[in-house]
Amino acid sequence: QVQLVESGGGLVQAGGSLRVSCVASERTFSDYGLGWFRQAPGKEREFVAAISGRGGNRYYAGSVKGRFTISRDNAKNTVSLQMNSLKPDDTAVYYCAAHSSGSYLHRESYDNWGQGTQVTVSS
Repeated sequence: QVQLVESGGGLVQAGGSLRVSCVASERTFSDYGLGWFRQAPGKEREFVAAISGRGGNRYYAGSVKGRFTISRDNAKNTVSLQMNSLKPDDTAVYYCAAHSSGSYLHRESYDNWGQGTQVTVSS
């Protein structure tokens, strides 16, 4: 069972940048895709970005495309999300997750989740 731990959250002003990262315990890290989801107060958890096992395919929610970049380093068992041009609406707890089956865009397609890291963007 893969264990995921996020880090890198914090407080930034609108227009600023932040990088959140996730490290996995699984030795076969490259065998599965990874996704980033976020959940704001009073809202459901939503898809942000995903990357395939070897990093060949990337997917982004329309609201973050062009601003966020997902990447992975399989030698270090990490996946990161570089967030630029941040907006107050990006404020949420960000979670990384390991893909199991189905669409990368749906939270039901993931079966292992980290504890989350808080990202707050002030206006």
